[in-house]
Amino acid sequence: MKAILLAGGFGTRLMEETIARPKPMVEIGGIPILVHIMQLYASQGFVDFIIACGYRGDFIKDYFCNYPIKHADWHVNLRTGERRVLHSAVPDWNVWVIDTGLTTMTGGRIRRLQRHIGDATFLVTYGDGLADIDLNALVAFHRGHGKLATITAVRPPARFGCLDLEGDRVRNFAEKPQASDGWINGGFFVFEPGVFAYLTDDSCVLEREPMEQLARSGQLMAYRHSGFWQPMDTVRDRQQLENLWNSGAAPWTRPAVARCDAGVRPVRNSRELAA
Repeated sequence: MKAILLAGGFGTRLMEETIARPKPMVEIGGIPILVHIMQLYASQGFVDFIIACGYRGDFIKDYFCNYPIKHADWHVNLRTGERRVLHSAVPDWNVWVIDTGLTTMTGGRIRRLQRHIGDATFLVTYGDGLADIDLNALVAFHRGHGKLATITAVRPPARFGCLDLEGDRVRNFAEKPQASDGWINGGFFVFEPGVFAYLTDDSCVLEREPMEQLARSGQLMAYRHSGFWQPMDTVRDRQQLENLWNSGAAPWTRPAVARCDAGVRPVRNSRELAA
């Protein structure tokens, strides 16, 4: 099963990091967040990736073109140019790096990749967020309900510290706890090829008309993931992920096992996840 990684946006909210490189290539622990996401998939048996490029797609192409060289030990005869691999740490992944247009929207990028997907079920995720999601449980949930699309619902991390007050006394303080109510789009999708009929052109935004139409037609289901999830929208988000990586306990390196609610219902409209 192929996984489409959306990696073409301008990353304007992280401009400090994205002037010279696309947002998915911003590093956590010296490794692009895009590769962290690919490692999450590969650790659960998904090793076929289609990277939908746009802004600074050349940066992504250069990275993967040179990946086998940079992650191996070589013997090179400088006169003849002959080289021999002594040791390689390159994973056995299949990676397509495809230019899907500089200003193409998310739905349009997926639409442009239809010929690479064919008639198979496929996964989609954004190239700027990490989670400890059980992807095999997500796929099993999708296959179980038989609809065209599954969206992963997550609880967003709160943006501010939470105070538990008793009068004027602070009984408890939690720094940026996870929000206790409301579900939002977590960015891990499973789609049937029938979804392509909902994607119109390059201006198509996946999260608007296509998802709204799928919801109205009863073809969109929500898999609720209550474990770790963190997007990288700001410099502070990046630093939080960096701190988790440096702690040696990064949650996304140890995927959770089936952390979903059993009684999941269909998504009736695209705003339900934020309700």
